[in-house]
Amino acid sequence: MANVKRAERPLSPHLQIYRPQLTAITSILTRITGNGLIVGTILAVWWLLAAATSPAYFAVADAVVTSWFGDLVFTASAWALWYHYLAGLRHLYFDAGKGLDIPTAEKLGWACIIGSVILTLLTVLLVQ
Repeated sequence: MANVKRAERPLSPHLQIYRPQLTAITSILTRITGNGLIVGTILAVWWLLAAATSPAYFAVADAVVTSWFGDLVFTASAWALWYHYLAGLRHLYFDAGKGLDIPTAEKLGWACIIGSVILTLLTVLLVQ
């Protein structure tokens, strides 16, 4: 067999020039937040079931829920809930056939991200 010298090229040149679109990122975030809401729901249901089980078991669950871990999970769940809600409104707008051009879709994507952070901060401030 002949000795062929192959040019050294990158395996995936498109990955060097590809820039992820905001609409793709927000779509992926919608799926992640939808699944992530399950964690907060499981923690809340566990806390409620522990309250119905026994005082000792409730003390353990309450210690977890009121710890820094519980605060982190519920704050992340609040952000996920707000983001998922705003993304759902955005998709309703898209389903009406509006906002499908790229500049408007990107503005709506940023509105979902920034709006969810602001609404989460407001929620945390109002709950405390």
